[in-house]
Amino acid sequence: MLASALWVSGGLRGQEGDSVKVVGLRSVEVVGDRHGHAAARLPEVHETLIMAGKKNEVLRLRAREADLSTNLARQVFAKAPGITVWESEGSGIQTSIAARGLSPNRSWEFNVRQNGYDICAEAFGYPEAYYSPPLEAVERIEVIRGAASLQFGPQFGGLVNYRMKRGAPDRLAAVELRQTTGSYGLSNTYASVDGTWRRLSYHVFHQRRSADGWRSNSRYTTSASGASVAWAASGRLELGLEYTRMDYVSQQPGGLTDHDLQVDPRSSQRARNWFSAPWNVAAITADLRLNPRSRASLKVFGTLAERNSVGFLRPIQEPDTFITALGSFAPRQVDRDAYANTGAELRILQGFSAGRVKGNLSAGLRLYRGRTDRRQQGRGTAGSDFDLALTDAFARDLALTTENAAVFAESQFKLGERLSIVPGARIELIRSAVQGRVAALPRGELPRDARERRVVLYGVGAEYRVTATASLYANYSTAYRPVLFSELTPAATTDIVDPALRDASGANADLGYRGNIGRFIAFDAGVYRLVYRDRIGTVQRDGGVFRTNIGDSESRGAEAYAEADALGLLAPHGRWGALRVFASVAVMSTRYTRWSNPALAGDPVRGIEGKRVEYAPERVERYGLTYARKRVSVTALVNRVGDVYADAANSEAPNGAATVGRIDAYQLLDLSGSWFLREGVEVIIGVRNAGDAVYATRRAGGYPGPGLLPGEGRTFYLTLSARL
Repeated sequence: MLASALWVSGGLRGQEGDSVKVVGLRSVEVVGDRHGHAAARLPEVHETLIMAGKKNEVLRLRAREADLSTNLARQVFAKAPGITVWESEGSGIQTSIAARGLSPNRSWEFNVRQNGYDICAEAFGYPEAYYSPPLEAVERIEVIRGAASLQFGPQFGGLVNYRMKRGAPDRLAAVELRQTTGSYGLSNTYASVDGTWRRLSYHVFHQRRSADGWRSNSRYTTSASGASVAWAASGRLELGLEYTRMDYVSQQPGGLTDHDLQVDPRSSQRARNWFSAPWNVAAITADLRLNPRSRASLKVFGTLAERNSVGFLRPIQEPDTFITALGSFAPRQVDRDAYANTGAELRILQGFSAGRVKGNLSAGLRLYRGRTDRRQQGRGTAGSDFDLALTDAFARDLALTTENAAVFAESQFKLGERLSIVPGARIELIRSAVQGRVAALPRGELPRDARERRVVLYGVGAEYRVTATASLYANYSTAYRPVLFSELTPAATTDIVDPALRDASGANADLGYRGNIGRFIAFDAGVYRLVYRDRIGTVQRDGGVFRTNIGDSESRGAEAYAEADALGLLAPHGRWGALRVFASVAVMSTRYTRWSNPALAGDPVRGIEGKRVEYAPERVERYGLTYARKRVSVTALVNRVGDVYADAANSEAPNGAATVGRIDAYQLLDLSGSWFLREGVEVIIGVRNAGDAVYATRRAGGYPGPGLLPGEGRTFYLTLSARL
């Protein structure tokens, strides 16, 4: 049956309202049934966070509606309107998503977390998400738009939080086994065991996936393992320990020219490019219920990881067939990063009453230190396999560090039974330092550059319950994006970095209406405005390159989501099964409002002001339906994305290297079906890109290889799943 609320297993969690309800479960508002990929929202108070007035989505993962074996983002995020996806390879190792006209590059405009703690390369200087957890081990994904900045800091896009599965509360051991086979040598094996013994719950998983790849020279092997334990030390205190490791080696087929894309999108001009990123993430957690009206949580976390690449990175029109005088291929370039990050976040939630006003205060403290050892432009071997050996020293050898302290607070004031007002603020103290050697500079030594700055964020939200199941919400929150390490490092002798270089700043504003109509319809529709100031760029000055804050942009749009059980409206008791239909639509205009490059001033062709921001489509539409009856369900998903430009000048025609130029709109159809053989045993079959559309989502200037990167054509997969 449909329900207006579903309690999902998940530890010591709170409930919305003016106090914290003492329960052993995590609350999530949903509308859905056993067959549906339910629409869900976080409650007004969630754990130690205040969600009232914030636009958010909770994506409950269902393998029958999304290919979890390969982390297929366009299916997984289908019901979060406006999410754009870069699809440059089919391994699913990295997830590149964005919203509201921001760049999808390895999700770096989102604050990406796992169970509430950092998992990216470096939260401030290099916020790229090289690691994405295997979705077969994920219970759900929480997406909070720009208003997340007050609770979590950068970035403009908001928060993406992967909630990992936990131990089954009702048995000592539950075993889950999944085997997927598919086109082009795809083989994916997933196994987990979880359960609860007395006060101890646990979850352990391992996934291994490999494939030859849809394109030539795109084979990969990846493995991911994780373990978590949670101990209810008392009726008030729960302690947890978590560890996840991922390791992979992926061949990079490189880019194509626009002509090559139409002639043979599966072709490759690069056979010697490789990428690897061993990733280790760990956390110690504590959740304390101080009393029925207050609670606290502490997360101490760390990351040890690497980013390694070797390859031939010349423009795509230069073939990788150059033979040296010794009769071998030219040496490849080796780039290596090592990340060592530690942090801690303490959060509290306190309910209060002051006369007729009731509410909740959420506050916290964050301490963080990140170190990146970056070695680039090394002279590697002339071989063709994955080999990071050097024949000469790295041209760049840098040590980059970030130290951060932040305090933040939001307060929910409940004015009567319907209206909540939520003001908040955050103060960030950031210290970034760069030192090391750059061969292109005189004497090679880079002067030590340490920068300190303070960022103050503020905002206010509101929510008004129009009915028991629907509400109006609004929010305005400032945001920022830190200066990246690459922007602080000069590339050549003539490069100058502005000593007054500032973090990008701006704000997100939301206004919307969301809720349920009866038991069968869920919806969320709203408008937004995102202002992005002080974008960083370069200008020519005094015969060299000057890197400074150079531009502003603005994104405006509307986002809407609706889902209904069409048969439930006609036959409420499910006599004919369930036919769920949904639409997730975003229309937006994302344009530059200022671009201070003297070289382009007054140039009607190359001028930037008024032009569209790179990789910002003007529409993102996803439509789907799932029919389910008894043991069988079938799903169809249509994905439509508008055209984009790859450069700020909005070049229509591609250049010779295929790194700039317009990328055409595209439409994809994905199909899947499932059959429950018996309780706990399921067979799933799917077709990705059933129409075999030829399309691309990005152009690369460097790794994974310069040029136009095609999305995958038609592929099939078959999954056998059992939970015992």
